[in-house]
Amino acid sequence: MTRYGNVQVQITVSKGKITAANVTQVPMEDRHDQMINSQAVPVYNDEAVKAQSAHIDVVSGATYTWEGYTQSLQSAIDRAHL
Repeated sequence: MTRYGNVQVQITVSKGKITAANVTQVPMEDRHDQMINSQAVPVYNDEAVKAQSAHIDVVSGATYTWEGYTQSLQSAIDRAHL
């Protein structure tokens, strides 16, 4: 949960590695949310696969999304026992 709404991340794992990260829920209520998250989410998804962890850099202007994203990503990683 973020200040602006829920962020939920789903990961795909193969042979003990994250092969994909996708957002299944992110705030898209207004034009501002849409602008920020449409740019930040693909970056976060790519970074999650590259980092193989929730330790990814924040995209400028998308701090709240980053906070929710990294928390959800870490939860998914923990559930996958990685």
